[in-house]
Amino acid sequence: MSAYPNLRGKVAVVTGGASGIGKGIARQLIAEGMEVIIADIERDVLARTAAEIGAVGIPTDVSDLASVQALAKAATDRFGTVHVVCNNAGVGPIGRIADLTIEDWQWMLGVNLFGVIHGVQTFLPILRANEDGGHIVNTASIFGLFAQPPLAAYAVSKYGVVALTEALAGELEQDGSKVGTTVLCSATVQTNVASSTRNRPERYSGGGLSDFEMTEEEYRSQRWLDPEEVGAIVVGAVKRGDLYAVTHSEWYTPIEQRHRDIAAAFAQAAAYGPKVDSAE
Repeated sequence: MSAYPNLRGKVAVVTGGASGIGKGIARQLIAEGMEVIIADIERDVLARTAAEIGAVGIPTDVSDLASVQALAKAATDRFGTVHVVCNNAGVGPIGRIADLTIEDWQWMLGVNLFGVIHGVQTFLPILRANEDGGHIVNTASIFGLFAQPPLAAYAVSKYGVVALTEALAGELEQDGSKVGTTVLCSATVQTNVASSTRNRPERYSGGGLSDFEMTEEEYRSQRWLDPEEVGAIVVGAVKRGDLYAVTHSEWYTPIEQRHRDIAAAFAQAAAYGPKVDSAE
């Protein structure tokens, strides 16, 4: 992987940067001496956050390719180029598959997966044109590494982000590129993603997705990180060129079990599958 250790004086774009993990990442990048543009669909919050942390705020709907392209143009018009792109904007409602509508899927995948696709497709050529390269961070989730109900739609979108980033990393390595990439797989972080339906467009109204509610007991059973702690993890991953950035080591147990189940299926295929005669 391509490390990117020197961030001072460079330019970063962070989508979903008005609050939560995006704001935490933006704060840490600013602390590294970067010029930071934050993009968000919530205009009022965006303006307040930009003024608070010393960033440039640009209203953006990541599910709309033209909006992301306008973001890139605004960034390059202002700063000449971009070096680090954090495709972080996302939504996190829950719902069982049997209760979901096509509109539910379109909204979830439009923001969480196509928002990242739009960011990669739009900004990758800009980063490649830099003499010293750059770095792309795509925010997935711990649920991009294993899935459970009632997080099907969310997990599908985040599995896609993990796959996209892994494939992108392979292509960049094949090309000998100075551009690197990281996928952020975060677990419990103090954000407002649990109230995502506040930003659901009218055209996707209705359906079976709802905001996540947690009991006090459930909340206390988890270890919660501050968004700036996650931002520090992201900065470290960018500097080192890490492909995976994980926030909670204790969440590996269900992922390990998934790996074991897959390994068992391969072992069964070897034991009972068709035999290949290698002597011919």
